[in-house]
Amino acid sequence: MTRTLIEILHILVGLGVAVAITWAAAWSYPLGQDVIWWCGAAAMVVTVIMGIGPLRQARILDRQTSRSQA
Repeated sequence: MTRTLIEILHILVGLGVAVAITWAAAWSYPLGQDVIWWCGAAAMVVTVIMGIGPLRQARILDRQTSRSQA
């Protein structure tokens, strides 16, 4: 379960960083605010998609570890 939680934490941190960077960019350039938020949203979606593979692998490893301990 530890590996799975770490991967979830990595995804959440990535989303938080994407939101912070997007917010800062939109704040600093109000004329492009709409485009910046769309690009930020795309980055957030990609962050989640890229995290699915490692999350699945971590889940498999956690299951194998718990079976070998039982």
